[in-house]
Amino acid sequence: MKKGLVWIFIVLILLIGCKDNNEEFSKGESEDMETVDGSWSGAIEIPNQPLNITVEFEKDDQLTGTISIPVQGVQNYPLSNIKVEENKLSFTMEIQNQFIMFDGTIDEGIIAGTFTQNGQTFPFELTRGEVKPIAEEDGDFLEVETKSGTLYGELKTPDSDGTFPIMIIIPGSGPTDRDGNSPGVQNDSLKLLAEGLEEHGIASLRYDKRGAGRNQGAVILEEEMDFDQFVDDAISWIQFLEKEKDYSTIGIIGHSQGSLVGMLAAQETNVEAFVSLAGAGSPIDEVLADQLSEQLSDELLKESEEILQQLKQGNTADNVSQELQSVFRPSVQPFLSSWMHYSPTEEIKKLEIPALIVNGKNDLQVPVSEAEKLHEAKGDSELVVIEKMNHVLKAAPEDRGGNLQTYGNPDLPLAKGLIKEITGFLAESDFINR
Repeated sequence: MKKGLVWIFIVLILLIGCKDNNEEFSKGESEDMETVDGSWSGAIEIPNQPLNITVEFEKDDQLTGTISIPVQGVQNYPLSNIKVEENKLSFTMEIQNQFIMFDGTIDEGIIAGTFTQNGQTFPFELTRGEVKPIAEEDGDFLEVETKSGTLYGELKTPDSDGTFPIMIIIPGSGPTDRDGNSPGVQNDSLKLLAEGLEEHGIASLRYDKRGAGRNQGAVILEEEMDFDQFVDDAISWIQFLEKEKDYSTIGIIGHSQGSLVGMLAAQETNVEAFVSLAGAGSPIDEVLADQLSEQLSDELLKESEEILQQLKQGNTADNVSQELQSVFRPSVQPFLSSWMHYSPTEEIKKLEIPALIVNGKNDLQVPVSEAEKLHEAKGDSELVVIEKMNHVLKAAPEDRGGNLQTYGNPDLPLAKGLIKEITGFLAESDFINR
């Protein structure tokens, strides 16, 4: 498998346990602190999808501070080296001997400056007060109550009378929103998919993952996250739509990680069709092992194999090397272990509904061989390979550089033939005409 990591990590990789290095301040400095004492909210301006943050400063004998980042499940992480002088403010986050720097100025109730990590810089801006509510957006939004907070989803319905078949679109891994975008990466793949279905008389419901988009407030701390939570969220939406009278049939489209989520949700509900888009056939431990084998030194590869074995057995691994923290940091290990419980080829066998398996020939992350595994496991499924299509459902060249450029281009249409294949499958399986 020639590909990069399945995970698309945003700029911050946060771990618990940094020390507080704040110092006591002189009288003059203490007076300066009056200008920052309290709560501030804003965002790091990562291109296409800002990363919302909240910073709390508290002045006592010394100045202390914390940062919260909802999209990453980070709450009240301690800040270090807070310095303020007249209209200048700086502070750091000390993480595994790395220093993430915020350096800015204070002017008329606004803190603005530069965020820096590992040589990458982005502007940030904070205003005094709590996080502002998410602005109202165009579109028809639904909400469903779950045991872990309210979730919002966007409904897209054909402009005609009568009832419609509806597909629930489940996004892939990482902090992915309902449009198929992640922080800093906008391609609008799932938004275009919903629009394509609408043009063919099929309604859709797509939703942001917890911690992304309108569902930022429903985030679950990373160390408390379990793969089954994704499945429960999908089931909640299916059960919600089953109570509605506007839909003749309900189906699932799962993209990437959402393919496995969709299989598991379909087993627990009465959906009538399933579509896998760029879904892996191998368990995630095998996918990760294959990916890491082409990226790591022999020493690190051996360590990663030992970690994967521990997680597969339901254990956690201590003393993870710094180079492997982004994949195997302690807080994410329980989630990975819960994900490893499932084998997509075993789960798709359990489906007794029509299934379509779609993969792109130029997918760098999930090769066609993975789709073939799913098709072989469920012999009555349909397998479609779209020429030139990559992992974000766009036509892309084979070379890695050109392929990845499409990940951040929302103006590109979906790969030719994708909508036709999906709608044709739904029509042939009598999903549309019921």
